[in-house]
Amino acid sequence: MKIKLGDVSINYFERGMPQGLPVVFIHGFPFDHTMWEPQMLALPNEYRAIAYDVRGHGESDVADGIYSIEFFVDDLIALLDHLVLKQVVLCGLSMGGYIALRAAERHPDRVKGLILCDTRSEADPNEGRVKRSASIKAVKTNGVKAFADGFVKAVFTPQTFDKNPSAVEKIKQTIIANSPLGICGTLLALASRTDTTASLSNIKAPTLIMVGEHDALTPVAASQSMHEKIAGSELVVISNAAHMSNLENPDAFNSALLKFLKKF
Repeated sequence: MKIKLGDVSINYFERGMPQGLPVVFIHGFPFDHTMWEPQMLALPNEYRAIAYDVRGHGESDVADGIYSIEFFVDDLIALLDHLVLKQVVLCGLSMGGYIALRAAERHPDRVKGLILCDTRSEADPNEGRVKRSASIKAVKTNGVKAFADGFVKAVFTPQTFDKNPSAVEKIKQTIIANSPLGICGTLLALASRTDTTASLSNIKAPTLIMVGEHDALTPVAASQSMHEKIAGSELVVISNAAHMSNLENPDAFNSALLKFLKKF
């Protein structure tokens, strides 16, 4: 379903009981809401599961391609307002985690629970920003398909390519379906995002942190650091997974997810 929120139309999907505990899934870059299908289907109907496309991704508007994490947070809060949801559990992977952390910093009253997956609180160092710029140049020069071919190699384990090639292909096609403008605009937003590390100690909502044991982009050490700073948080390392832990080992991921949600 697409709804107009300010200057963009945002596409979202939901299932479950309208009166159930709302769990909002925020996808990573450069994917769309369909990456959460294994989790959306795993949640019992007693929950209200919501997944949406961040602006510039999936079926949400690309608009002018000038993005920031702040705009992404604004869109998230506007979506919650549209759905008349005062408090939700936010579940974000990678970029989705950046959005969730900044939302928790700016709007702590809207966050009932927090699930941070394969993400980090630190902003990009200079080296990371240079890599983002190189990626923008690569997209502009070689196109989205070549970018997608390289990207999947960085986010999946070699074993996943052998044992679950359909998951790899699904993500590759999701990336290819996104516009070059949306991808480049999001790369700029990621490079310019704020560092939320200082705010971690202020998080009061129950928090679950999950990370793939072989994640090279946001390694276990980054999750361990957040775990140490968020009082009462839980840390679960997902075996046989890299950056796409929810797709590479959905059984382990969903088990930890459901166990956490039962606390509410």
